[in-house]
This record gives sequence, C-alpha cells and structure tokens, in this order.
Amino acid sequence: MEVRYSASARDFKRYTTEETRNEFLIEEIFQPEKITAVYSHVDRIITMGAMPLEKDLILDEEFDSKKDLGQPYFLASREMGVINVGGHGAVVVDGTEYAVDRLEGLYIPVGTKEVIFKAFGKEEPPKYYISTVPAHHRYEVKHITIDKAHADDLGEQKTANARIQRQYIHPSVCDSCCLLMGVTSLKEGSVWNTMPPHLHDRRMEVYMYFDVKDGEFVSHFMGEPKETRHIIVHNEQAVISPSWSIHSGCGTSNFSFVWAMTGENKDFDDMERLEKTALR
Repeated sequence: MEVRYSASARDFKRYTTEETRNEFLIEEIFQPEKITAVYSHVDRIITMGAMPLEKDLILDEEFDSKKDLGQPYFLASREMGVINVGGHGAVVVDGTEYAVDRLEGLYIPVGTKEVIFKAFGKEEPPKYYISTVPAHHRYEVKHITIDKAHADDLGEQKTANARIQRQYIHPSVCDSCCLLMGVTSLKEGSVWNTMPPHLHDRRMEVYMYFDVKDGEFVSHFMGEPKETRHIIVHNEQAVISPSWSIHSGCGTSNFSFVWAMTGENKDFDDMERLEKTALR
C-alpha cells in the first residue's frame, strides 16, 4: 500500500510539475491480477483498483491489515464503494455474491469481513474502482445498477460542458456513513467538467478519469482559485484533490470520471461556487 501525506496550499505554490504529479496523481490503478492501493492522509481515503483475470482477488489476502491499518481485517473500521468501469464480474461480500456489470456500483459497510473480486473471462475483465474511508456506523450492503443511480443532466453544449452526473453512493440512493461516490460522463462534443469550478472546504475529493480515448488526455486543474496548476491525466488515472483545491478538467475529447468524496458531511450542495473570472 502506497502512502501519501497531506500537502498544504502554501507549499503547493512552489511545486514543480514532477512534484505535483508525485503528490496528487495516481498513475497505475488497474494492474492484472492485483489490487492496488494508495492511502492518502487527506481525510484518510484509500483509492484502489482491482483487476482479476483468472483468479479471485481476496481483499484481506492482498494486504496486511494489521500493519497497514492497525486493524484485524481491512474493513474493521472502514466502509467501501465499488464502481466497475470494465467488463462483467462479481463481488462476494461475506458469502453473498453480487453480479457487478460495467457502470454498476456496490456499497460495502464497515464490519464486512470478506470481500472477493471475481472475473468471468479475461477477454474483457472487470475493473473495479474502489474508494474506502473511515466509518463509525454500519449500513446495509447495496448493489446499485445504473438505472438505480440518480441521474442529472448538467451543463450545455454551447459551453462544451453538457454531461450526465450519476449519483451512486449518495443520500438519495444509498445510505453511507461518510462516503459519496458517482460517475459523470461528458456528452460527445463536450470537453469541460465542473466548470465553473467550486470548493467544498468540508470535504475532499478524488477524480478518476476513464473512457479517455487513445491519444487523448485531460488537463486537470487544481489549486487555490488564484493559484491554479494543471496535471496532464491519461486514461484510468486519478487525482487526489484536497479541500483547499478546485477540481476541474478539460479534455481533448469527451471522457468520463468517477468522483469520490469524504469529510465532515454528505451535503452534496455544501460548496462555494466560483466565478470563472475569479480564477488565476
């Protein structure tokens, strides 16, 4: 498990491109037959990817929970959200198997002792994108199909930001302790997400970009509104966004991204919206 420590907005102003990428960009999320994990001290979120091919990936066999988390098993004090951005697969949660197709989600509560990620063929393997955060209350396991996610049409074609935002782990869809999670997909001809941008001082966020076409990329903008920087992001890479940072992106083509949030509350609209003219 890779560990990243918190960075201050003051120090960020002096970061080089390499330092910015090393601190905030997660470059390799999906590796065949592995579960990857990056532990961030920003609200202690862990960003993970599981890509089984021919063998099942058992969460508590991939990590030393006592060493990595100080717990007897991985989800002893954490809840987990899973969204599949690959092919057909299934996740076993304490003995119950849930079929999780592409763009379906699964909420797994604190106290779950067994999590197994499965594939049904290596030609189009599942790619389970996972976020896990500290939790203090146990809710129910919930399988969230794409039709059960709450969908909103946002933006406009004339401003190149027409998109569909789907909320998977969100109070209107699924109970959780601290985790919010969903998928935003830009429509063809649109390239901007989250514009104009915003801040939410009480929550941090991770963006994982996917469906970025071969040869294309996304410029992810971050930093304080008057001290912005960018990171070039390619397909299936993620950016950790502290609460002091804006989070917005512009692609050379349309794309999708999974967003995951945690912090003081689950009030999705608790944010400071910014005027585009305020950015520097």
